[in-house]
Amino acid sequence: MNRYLIPLAIFAVLVVFLTIGLGLKPRDVPSPLIDKPAPAFTLKQLHEPTKQMSPADLKGKVWLLNVWGSWCVSCRQEHPLLVELAKTNIVPLVGLNWKDDPAAALKWLGDLGDPYTVSVVDPDGRVAIDYGVYGAPETYVIDRDGVIRYKHIGPISPDDLTGKILPIVKKLQG
Repeated sequence: MNRYLIPLAIFAVLVVFLTIGLGLKPRDVPSPLIDKPAPAFTLKQLHEPTKQMSPADLKGKVWLLNVWGSWCVSCRQEHPLLVELAKTNIVPLVGLNWKDDPAAALKWLGDLGDPYTVSVVDPDGRVAIDYGVYGAPETYVIDRDGVIRYKHIGPISPDDLTGKILPIVKKLQG
C-alpha cells in the first residue's frame, strides 16, 4: 500500500504546480532588468546600414525600444498603434528588428508605415538575448540615464499605451 502513496503524492504535487502555472499571466513575468542599465549595443541601422546606433546616442532622453520582426504576426497587430504614437512625437521609438531579413523588414515598414525614429538590425538575436526577450513584440521604457523602467511583453493595446506606458514616460520626462 505504501508503495502507491509516494507516486500518488508526487503526482498530486505536480498537479498543484501545473494548476498554479496555468493561472499565471505570461505578460506579468517580471524582468530582472527593471531598474538596471539597459544593455549596451552598437548595431547597424536598418535604413542606413553604413550608420550605427547605440543606446548611448539617446542619453538624456526617455525612449522606447520596440522589438519587432516582419515575420511577427503580433507585431502587425500593434503596428498601427505605434504609427499613431509616432505622429504625436511624445517619445522617440527605436525599433530592434529581430532575426529578420532586412529587405523584408524594409518592405514591411514601407507597406505599413514606419513609426520608428530609427530601426536597428539584430540579425542573430544577441542583443535581444541581452534584453531578455521572450518573443516579439516586446517594448521597453528606458529613462534619461539609460535605465530600463518598464517592460511590456506582447502586442501593445490602446489600454496598455494610455494606462501604463505613457504615464511612465510622462513621469520620467517630468
